[in-house]
Amino acid sequence: MDLFVLAPVGSLVALFFAAYLVRRILRHDEGDSEIKKMSAFIREGADAYLKRQYGTVAIIGSVVFLMLLALAYYNEVSYFLPYAFVHGMISCALAGYIGMMISTRANGRCTFAAKTGLSPAFDIAFSSGAVMGLVATGMVLMDITIWYYLISYFYPGADLGFITDTMVSSVIGTSLMAFFARVGGGIYTKAADVGADLVGKVEKGIPEDDPRNAAVIADQVGDNVGDVAGMGADLYESYTSATLAAMSLGVFAFSALNMGFNAMVAPLLIMVAGGVSSIIGIFFVRVKGERHSQGTLLKAVRRGVYITSALSIILSFLVVYLLLGANNLGFFGAMAAGLIAGAVIGRVSEYYTSSEYGPTKAVAQSSESGAATVIINGLSVGMLSTAIPIITVSLVSVLGYYIAGGGSNSDMGLYGVALTAVGMLSTVGMTIATDAYGPVADNAAGIAELTHQPHRIRDKLDALDAIGNTEAAIGKGYVIASGALTVIALIANYTQIVGKILGNPLVLSLVDPLVIGGLFVGAMLPYVFSSTTMRAVGRAAESIVGEVRKQWKIPGVQEGK
Repeated sequence: MDLFVLAPVGSLVALFFAAYLVRRILRHDEGDSEIKKMSAFIREGADAYLKRQYGTVAIIGSVVFLMLLALAYYNEVSYFLPYAFVHGMISCALAGYIGMMISTRANGRCTFAAKTGLSPAFDIAFSSGAVMGLVATGMVLMDITIWYYLISYFYPGADLGFITDTMVSSVIGTSLMAFFARVGGGIYTKAADVGADLVGKVEKGIPEDDPRNAAVIADQVGDNVGDVAGMGADLYESYTSATLAAMSLGVFAFSALNMGFNAMVAPLLIMVAGGVSSIIGIFFVRVKGERHSQGTLLKAVRRGVYITSALSIILSFLVVYLLLGANNLGFFGAMAAGLIAGAVIGRVSEYYTSSEYGPTKAVAQSSESGAATVIINGLSVGMLSTAIPIITVSLVSVLGYYIAGGGSNSDMGLYGVALTAVGMLSTVGMTIATDAYGPVADNAAGIAELTHQPHRIRDKLDALDAIGNTEAAIGKGYVIASGALTVIALIANYTQIVGKILGNPLVLSLVDPLVIGGLFVGAMLPYVFSSTTMRAVGRAAESIVGEVRKQWKIPGVQEGK
């Protein structure tokens, strides 16, 4: 039996379940005319943003495509690479579009459902996030399947190393789209948020999401483009990169043992196991009754995450045992270490950002002394929060290397490191679901304020919104950690590919001045990049503030007419 066929089967299961959730969401009532109108405004703004962003990416992508085509013409790269680049870019964009299309249709329904109770509102919001997670899972598995069979068809009898190396190169397109989606969406989100709050809350003293604030709709749109399309594209890219890098490293590590195919399929089937586990876990994220604190809502989400992780570990053990044998269970240990590391980083992020715990309460309490102490204490907490995640990623990388046999065979060790990234990302369906749920809850709370819903409705939605903010912080920590592990896997894969081309192993030594110089430049780049993005946010926020001030002077706006 060709075990590779399990990948498209897993893909179809994820996509069909996503379609089921979409149908269930759309069956809910959209609400009265005012709720429909506000939801339509947000949807219109989100569509306008995506058209502009995708148009810009299409221009840049076309230039890169022509460059890759020229390289393929001179036999520098495979002819599949330019088209795989375009396919990866389009797939990543499509996944983000589908997720945002659903979130902007679920927000008004979530608002209206809150009139019935907290449980249906929570169900709509979380189901919307689950759609994004399962679509990303299904599309990545399907993309890998398509390109594997295409390359195998056009290059019959091709070496598995050639196939996997070509597939790894295709992540350029996915990375380009994810970069623009994440950075562009983040700039838009923060600029709209800052612009709306500076004029509304600080200058005019009006509540958040007050309909008199001209930037409110832009703020609601920003939640979707940043935390749904942007974050989804980011995890989509990491998911693809980690899987393909592990497949390539597996072929290289096990080729001498005539187990290259099994080692290539193992990461893919671990991802399938994680997708199936995510579907089951989503069913367990439920709340009943009307009285719920932030803690009880978090427990509901956490229950789904833990069940998903437990099932993924069990199924992944079977995958490793059946494909790599009982003598290679160290690779399962590497995968499990990555999954557990993701859970640890999630809990640490929750501890530092949830209002249930000390750090957030301490920052809030410091507001009694003024804004300056809030900024100082907030930065202090934020900086401290990086310690445990970085230590966790470092430990898990070392553990994955040695537990997989890296002490005696470096190729096996690098495959183990790649599997730690695969393990952390295997439950990405549930991870995206918990994160993308937040913007829907935030939008629903905003629509309630914009349409002057009763306070009891707003209170219910504010509770959901608070959880969404915490989950968004958890998601960001998860994205960064999984991205770090994925980069380690890609670097390992890069050294092996270049080594094969050169005919000698490529060694990156710390005594090499070029490597040392590269490390210093690399350490500097985040600061330069952050400076650039912060300036972009500042300029955009200034423009929004100016526009809101101008519209505030229009007769009747202050009175809400």
